[in-house]
Amino acid sequence: MQYRVQGIVIRSMDYGENNKIITLFTREIGKVAIIVRGAKKVKSRYSSVAQLFTCGDYLFFKSGTLGTLNHADIVESNHHLREELYKTSYASYMAELTDRMLGDQEANVFLYEQLLAAYQGLDSDKDMQIIMHIYEMKIWMQSGYQPELDECVSCRSSSGEMRFSAGMGGILCDRCRSKDPQALPLSAGTLKLIRLFARMDIRRLGQIDVKPETKESLKKLMRSYFDTHIGLVLKSRNFLDQMDKYGI
Repeated sequence: MQYRVQGIVIRSMDYGENNKIITLFTREIGKVAIIVRGAKKVKSRYSSVAQLFTCGDYLFFKSGTLGTLNHADIVESNHHLREELYKTSYASYMAELTDRMLGDQEANVFLYEQLLAAYQGLDSDKDMQIIMHIYEMKIWMQSGYQPELDECVSCRSSSGEMRFSAGMGGILCDRCRSKDPQALPLSAGTLKLIRLFARMDIRRLGQIDVKPETKESLKKLMRSYFDTHIGLVLKSRNFLDQMDKYGI
């Protein structure tokens, strides 16, 4: 069967001497893997459409597990995301997260638009960490892992000082904090931001200025929830951690 789709390359690997297998996250049919023959050749007309983070229009034939590319045109090369280390690292994390959390051929137009907007945000120098956290929240919500952020997960109270309990799946009020001694403190600003992440459309994200201490709090919160409920080991996240550790 022949398919015509718009997609973003979220994975690319060598296949044989001259070919590549790319995984596309497409608007029309979700995630799909296709062979791009000759993509490793220097003069190949398809080498550019097989590069990570490229957004393009792809025409391919699929009769089994893998499709075979027939034609492709670049919509947005996103070459800056491959040329700057930090942008590459954050873009790679979002690509790997998408690849690992979504099943094959599960169409999700909204999430596709969010990833496309996230890459555009990275390219236009918006805050990389904030973009990453919003996209994380979007993919969690679309995959059924949305944390409870509006009411205490125990008593349903929505007032007073709150903490974040990864184990219980959301916020805990001050009266219920003893139910999870490991619950993380939440400043009013951090709580406001994570609630914003759940509602924010990345396509509408402007420039945002977040204090370093708030960003560190957000990182701990998002990591604790991810590790508790999803638990995927991602190479790209480990690389981000190494960059932070050594101040690269």
